[in-house]
Amino acid sequence: MAKKIVKKVKVIAPAGKATPAPPLGPTLGQAGVNIGDFTKKFNEATKSMMGDMIPVVITVYEDRSYDFVLKTPPASSLILKVIGKEKGSGKPNTVKVGTITKSQIKDIAVKKMQDLNAGDADAASRIIAGTARSMGVEVK
Repeated sequence: MAKKIVKKVKVIAPAGKATPAPPLGPTLGQAGVNIGDFTKKFNEATKSMMGDMIPVVITVYEDRSYDFVLKTPPASSLILKVIGKEKGSGKPNTVKVGTITKSQIKDIAVKKMQDLNAGDADAASRIIAGTARSMGVEVK
């Protein structure tokens, strides 16, 4: 018989560097997850993605066991990594913070494809390009 799901928790943590400190610790503690065990498993699973913020969905079961699913980093953080900036523009329509090429957008779209609601790579590229424009990044 399948285990009964008690709670689903969504968090974003730094790859390979998750700690039991706030904000991760209290969130997991409230859900009944063994914090030390989770951080150890998460860091082991994400050590190859160091430097990225990784969204994770944690499914907590009735017996306090859990499973977690790693997602791809947010599109905005991948775009910022490509252009080498810390944050996007506060006024994206007038102040541009950088430029990104269509080939770089396609690379990001292919990486994000599993988490996007797109049927093909072209649709995914348009989604990523829209995110870039809303951040004040010029698409060339």
